[in-house]
Amino acid sequence: MRAIITALAALPLLAGCFSAVKTVVTAPVKAVGQVADWTTTSQDESDRNRGREIRKREEQLGKLSRQRDKAAEKCRDGNEDQCQRAEVLDHEIEAVMAAPR
Repeated sequence: MRAIITALAALPLLAGCFSAVKTVVTAPVKAVGQVADWTTTSQDESDRNRGREIRKREEQLGKLSRQRDKAAEKCRDGNEDQCQRAEVLDHEIEAVMAAPR
C-alpha cells in the first residue's frame, strides 16, 4: 500500500521528467528543420529576388540611357567630349543588355 501511495505522490514529479525527455528528443528534429528552412530558398523568395534583380537592371539601363541622351544632345551642340561620352555610354548599355540574367 505504501508503495502505491509513494508512486502516486511521485507522479506529478515524473510528468516534468517526461516533458523534459520529450523536449530533448524533439530538439534535434526541430533544429534540422530550421536549418533546412535557412538553407533553402522557396519559390516565392526566388521570384521576389528575381523581380528585384530585374528592377535593378531596368533602373541601371534607364539611368545610363538618360545620361547618354543628355550627352548626345550636348554632342549635337558641338561638344566633342560629350560625343565620346555618349559613345562610351552606348557601350555600357550594350554590356548591361548582353549580361547574363
